Amino acid sequence: MQTITAAKIYEEQGLREEALEIYKNILKRDKNNQAAKEGIYRLSGVRSYKVELNHKMYDFFMNAKSEQEYNEFKRWLVDI
Repeated sequence: MQTITAAKIYEEQGLREEALEIYKNILKRDKNNQAAKEGIYRLSGVRSYKVELNHKMYDFFMNAKSEQEYNEFKRWLVDI
C-alpha cells in the first residue's frame, strides 16, 4: 500500500527513489496532499535558493564546540 507512512519508512531507510515514487503516486491521486508535496521537495534536492544559508550552516557545524551548538544545528536540519 502506498501511503505517506510507507514513504517515510523508505526515506528513513535511505531508499530515496522508492520513497519519491510513492510521494509522486500519492500526489497524482490527491493533488492537495501537503505531506506528499513536502516529501517530493525534500527528496528532489530543489533547494538552490538556500545555497548561502547552507554554506553558513556547514561552517557553523564544522566549528561547533558544544552540545548546545550541535543541538542548534539539529533543529535547523529539522526545519529544512
